[in-house]
Amino acid sequence: MKKHLILIVFIIASGCHSVTYSQKETFTNPILPSGADPYSTYYKGYYYYTHTLQNRLVLWKTKSLADLRNAESKTIWTAPKNTDYSRDIWAPEFHIINGKWYVYFAADNGNNNTHRMYALENKSEDPFQGEWEFKGKIAAKTDKWAIDGNVFIYKNSLYMIWAGWEGDTNGQQNIYIAKMKNPYEIEGERVLISSPTLDWETHGALNDPNNPPQVNVNEGPQFLIYNDKVFIVYSASGCWTDFYALGLLNFQGKGDLLDASSWIKSEKPLFQQSIKNKVFAPGHNSFFKSPNGKEDWILYHANSNPGEGCGNKRAPRMQKINWDSNGFPVFGEPVSEGTKLEIPAE
Repeated sequence: MKKHLILIVFIIASGCHSVTYSQKETFTNPILPSGADPYSTYYKGYYYYTHTLQNRLVLWKTKSLADLRNAESKTIWTAPKNTDYSRDIWAPEFHIINGKWYVYFAADNGNNNTHRMYALENKSEDPFQGEWEFKGKIAAKTDKWAIDGNVFIYKNSLYMIWAGWEGDTNGQQNIYIAKMKNPYEIEGERVLISSPTLDWETHGALNDPNNPPQVNVNEGPQFLIYNDKVFIVYSASGCWTDFYALGLLNFQGKGDLLDASSWIKSEKPLFQQSIKNKVFAPGHNSFFKSPNGKEDWILYHANSNPGEGCGNKRAPRMQKINWDSNGFPVFGEPVSEGTKLEIPAE
């Protein structure tokens, strides 16, 4: 009798253990109540995350972006008053280049016309330690309005892509690329690689009293590489509209990223609002790998209701992306807030 009881207990225990083991940890979007222009860097087992906070730079540190609400955070820099970079600090990004940490961000003096890109450097291996040194403005020779800088290495060369004006007036935002001679200096002149020309890129062209007058928008460029294919994913249309969406540029050249004719734009948006899922104006994304390095994920902001515009209702969200048989990214639809997603694979 005792043997039968032991056997039954063992079977029950084994069954329970099997059920527990098969369950996957999940999360739902958004991963924070608010936060525009989300960006993360994975380094030595931790994700270092940031988003736009207007007057300061804050860094979060976590093992899992799905658990970002419980992450450690630190203000690493507060904008000094009465400078060209004291206000409207947008879209910061943290990068590790040649063993040093850098943060890139756009800022102005309170007048949007003065927006430019700036950088800080930290020589400490731990970005929560050491000193963040202000390295100054990063600009091409033309030194025009610039925001949303993204820095990357391609074939051992350092590049920056960003959104900028052609001239000195707010008529249109284009995507530019330039080579860098070091992490805080641009080498040579900028090259125009994308302008908002397609119908889905031109929502919000009418003047809005609550926003700067804008004709058309391309902004928030992000470098993406898969096997031997090179892409730039960018945001288009006014962020104050529900039509804010992501587009795709595909590099089809022989290695010279500064060859504008080698960048081919997809005719349709890659990622856009889902009325069915109640996700509006998804955009200004970045990318990250799962901890095991095998999955590609998109990190982006979006609104939960129509008409919420460019304010603090925008919240960071994330979901896994896939690749088609031609090696192009497939984002699908932005998932609803009630959808349970498996956390990135560890």
